[in-house]
Amino acid sequence: MPHSLKTSLITIRIALLTVIYFICFAVVSAMLLRVPSEQAASSESSGAVAALLGVSLLNTSVLAYLILRSRWTGWKLTVAIFFVLYGVTTVMPQIETAFFVTRVPPGLLPRLFLAGALFGMLYSPIAVLVLGKGKRNAAKEDGPRLGMPTGEWAVKLSLIAIAYLVIYFTFGYYIAWQNAAVRAYYGGSDPGSLLAQMTAVANDTPWLVPLQIARAFMWTAIAVPVIRMMKGERWEAGLAVALLFAVVMNSQLLLPNALMPQEVRMVHLVETAASNFLFGWLVALVLLWRCRE
Repeated sequence: MPHSLKTSLITIRIALLTVIYFICFAVVSAMLLRVPSEQAASSESSGAVAALLGVSLLNTSVLAYLILRSRWTGWKLTVAIFFVLYGVTTVMPQIETAFFVTRVPPGLLPRLFLAGALFGMLYSPIAVLVLGKGKRNAAKEDGPRLGMPTGEWAVKLSLIAIAYLVIYFTFGYYIAWQNAAVRAYYGGSDPGSLLAQMTAVANDTPWLVPLQIARAFMWTAIAVPVIRMMKGERWEAGLAVALLFAVVMNSQLLLPNALMPQEVRMVHLVETAASNFLFGWLVALVLLWRCRE
C-alpha cells in the first residue's frame, strides 16, 4: 500500500475514533455524572463542546499511537488499553479528588469511577478494532518482559518513588502553589520556600508523602504494559508513557466542571502536564535501565 494512502487511512480512522470518543464520553457523562442544577450552572460554558472535542482528539491521538505501535493485538491489546485508559483518566486523578477536593457532591465520586470504567469498556475494543489490531497475531507479541530479580525491582521502584516525590512537590510548589487562586481554593498559604512547605506538609498532612509513594507505584504499574507492548527503540516506549501520563490524564482539565474554577484547572494543567511528562520518561528510563531483554 502506498505510504500516502496508508497515512490517509490512519488519519480517517483517528478522526472517526475522535467522534466515537466524543459520543461515548458525552453519553456516559449524561447518564452518570449529572450534578444538581444549582451547581451545574457554575460550570456552564459556551466552549464546553469545543473543549470536549479537543480532549477527544488529543486522547484519541495518543491512544492511537499506542495501539498502532503495539506488538500486541486482539483481546490482549484491548485489555491493556482499557487498563491504562481507566488508570490515567479515572483512578489516578480521582484518588486526588477524594483527598483534596472538599466540594464533591454526595455520591459523585463512586459515579466518577463507574463512569470511567464504562467509558473504557466501550471505547477500548472499538479503538483496537477500528485501527486494525482486533485479530490476534502471536508472532508480533514478543517484547521486553522486564524480567528482573526481586532486588533489582526493589531498587528501581525506590528510585521511581523518590523521583516522583521530588517532581510532585517541586512542580506543585513552584507552579501551582505560587498562584493565589490555587491557594485560596485549597485554603492554604505560601510559607515562603519549598523547604518550609515540606515542613508544613510533614506537620499538617503526614499522610501525603505515603499517599504519593503509593501513587508512584500505581503509575509504574500503568507504565509496565505500555513498555512491554511497544515496538521500536526504547525511547519510543518512554515517549509513549510520557504522552499517556501527560496528555491523556491532564487533558480532562480542559473541560469545564462544577468542582474546580477555570483558573485553578489551567494552573494544574500546566503543572501536571509538565511534571507527568517528565515522570513518564523517567519511569521508562529506570525500568529499562540495564534491562538485558
